[in-house]
Amino acid sequence: MQGAQDAAASGMSTLGLLAVAAVAIAVLLLLIIRIRLHPFFSLVIVSIATALATGIGVSDLMPTLLSGFGDTLGNVALLIGFGAVLGRIVAVSGGARVLADTLIRLFGRERAPLGLSIACLLFGFPIFLDAAFVVMLPIIYSIARELKGSLLLYGLPAAGAFLVMHALMPPHPGPVAAAVFLHADVGQVLLVALLAAIPTWYVMGYRLSVARAGRMPFQPVPDMMGDSQADETSELPPFGVVMLVLLMPLALIFMNTGISTLISSGTLPEGNTLLNTLLLIGETPIALLISTCVAMWLLVLRRQREEAMDAINDIVEQAVAPVCSIILITGAGGMFGGVLKASGIGEALAGSLQSLGMPLIVAGYVIAAVIRVAQGSATVAGTTAASIMAPAVLAAPELAGFPAACITVAIVAGAIGYSHVNDSGFWLVGRFLGVSTQTMLKTWTVVSTGISLMAFGLVWGLFLLIT
Repeated sequence: MQGAQDAAASGMSTLGLLAVAAVAIAVLLLLIIRIRLHPFFSLVIVSIATALATGIGVSDLMPTLLSGFGDTLGNVALLIGFGAVLGRIVAVSGGARVLADTLIRLFGRERAPLGLSIACLLFGFPIFLDAAFVVMLPIIYSIARELKGSLLLYGLPAAGAFLVMHALMPPHPGPVAAAVFLHADVGQVLLVALLAAIPTWYVMGYRLSVARAGRMPFQPVPDMMGDSQADETSELPPFGVVMLVLLMPLALIFMNTGISTLISSGTLPEGNTLLNTLLLIGETPIALLISTCVAMWLLVLRRQREEAMDAINDIVEQAVAPVCSIILITGAGGMFGGVLKASGIGEALAGSLQSLGMPLIVAGYVIAAVIRVAQGSATVAGTTAASIMAPAVLAAPELAGFPAACITVAIVAGAIGYSHVNDSGFWLVGRFLGVSTQTMLKTWTVVSTGISLMAFGLVWGLFLLIT
């Protein structure tokens, strides 16, 4: 509010603020798409220019930038880091193969794509789409070879499951950043995301993938990534242990949300030491830390007698290094959001959307989808859209709680859809499946669009029920 007052004092009208916002987003897209400057630098440069253009003084510039950057990283960095390590432990221990093999045995050869897709759905909770897909590729290849089926029939449903998890579920960066910006409870975001993700995965991630793959020419397994034994380990972990480490963070986070809700309603007393301890354990960073440590013990330390700690340290290094760029981009998105809030642009944009009669949840989805189509990165699209929508959502007390969680999931649903040639995931999936760009547009782009639209439709329906 102070930023809006400062802008007004400098003579900046609502129309002027909206014009600055439009130019800022256009310049951001220009830097990322045409000039190909890294999104981290692009967001920082645009944040500085936007702050100066809206009248934020030079003496206030750095505090405004660092406040948005630091507040975001304080919440996001731990979640992304712990999630990456947890996923890496499951991968290198052979947990991914155990998931796939067990579920395929349960479903049989005829429904192998379904079993493989479910395995990817579970494995995709703590690990990013690109890393998870590469880890599962030797398994996908070996199944396609063994069953003598088209690679698309197995690879596309697997990639669709990963996309659903990457799109909607914390600790993935898009949902986490959006939840931070909108002050949404991560446990509630998880619950809303699960309600949307499970039917969306089955209808769009699995059924639509199988349908689209069936309409494409037979795709043989390419000669890459070694043979079918590339993912084998000397001692695979039990299926129950893999499920334990994957579901433990969900259980702890939901415990925190449930206890918090019961305390707020007066069913449970405040100030109870045991309840406070359980709440602490269920805080998302602590839940992921505990789950990661349990995974270290069960999947690495207990099974390796010698040099186990060296193996753990190697896993941590290999897991954390690739996500540093994502963490910086998310922090820079928070910086941009801080500028939009301090300058009054966010409130001006929200007021304009409301005057047009567009519900905030629809506006968030549309903004995220437009940015996604324009520049390709789901993280940038979700982070930017959430930062734009934050002032309007936070200014409406009736949107606190589950409504904010619904808006969060709606934004990231918009940010993950409509994948095409400017999306790195488009090329990664297409390259490893060995298919042409035209085939990817007919399959992957269609599936990602279906996932985006169905997830948003389900979340919007839930939003209407609770508001």
